[in-house]
Amino acid sequence: MNLPPHTTSETNNTRKIDIFSWSLETNVAPIISASEVDAMQANLGFPLPEMTFGNNSLVIKHNPSGWEYRFDTETALKWVKNGELQSGDGSVKVGYSDAWFKSRVESDPSMSLSATKPYDWTYTSMYPGHLLEPNRFSFSEPNPTNPAHNIPIAELSRQDPILFYAEVPLYEDELHDNGMSQITIRVMHEESDANVILPTSTTYDTRMYHSFSSSPPLVVRESTGWEAPYEYIKRQLPSKTDLSPLIDPNYVAKSLTNLPEELSQGSGAGTGWRGLGSRIDISIIDQ
Repeated sequence: MNLPPHTTSETNNTRKIDIFSWSLETNVAPIISASEVDAMQANLGFPLPEMTFGNNSLVIKHNPSGWEYRFDTETALKWVKNGELQSGDGSVKVGYSDAWFKSRVESDPSMSLSATKPYDWTYTSMYPGHLLEPNRFSFSEPNPTNPAHNIPIAELSRQDPILFYAEVPLYEDELHDNGMSQITIRVMHEESDANVILPTSTTYDTRMYHSFSSSPPLVVRESTGWEAPYEYIKRQLPSKTDLSPLIDPNYVAKSLTNLPEELSQGSGAGTGWRGLGSRIDISIIDQ
């Protein structure tokens, strides 16, 4: 197979590919320092996840027009709810919380439970990435009759050579031994971020697609949210005695998509999360 013309480059923390009119660059660095944690925490207004890769990012550029799309850690965390969780925020409560609170109230009937600085402790983020210049470029609703306004899954399933691959973690937290929250960008034929949470199992995935033959250049963005009770994922385990796959975001995501859509994208886990379902947007790049 004739490969398209492209060049790649790499430094200690960065990897880059230039192909046709486009460039993709990833930056992967260690977790941020204590001083960087303090600065980001002060800016966001809530404690950071246990592992925050604050200097990591993916930048996608269409060089002739200046169209630029980014994924980065601090912006992803800005999509985490800061404040009391409301309807649609997908509130998650651990199983033993009721028993814990009951024991405290029995010992002190006057006790009340309220967070001094409430925020979404599961770090759920419906962050789809962002345009660097939203006033100059934008995403809009697709034309449902135009096949180019969808991601061609069959085309992406072909065994084409992988010209560039990178995995960029943004943050991760074990939720005080109550599961795992993680957001990671994977760059291959598509770019995606996934946020996986237990004891309810949730995945929010954003995929970006561009065909080099589109004219004018067209970017399709598809964001999809899945959610199901923990038990539905546990039933799919290959071994009932090995629970380790439950903290593997790839396993959880695949298990969620195996469930009926009326559950995984409809009723979910009963949290009322507004992220359920699928949405497609397009960006037509006017040069």
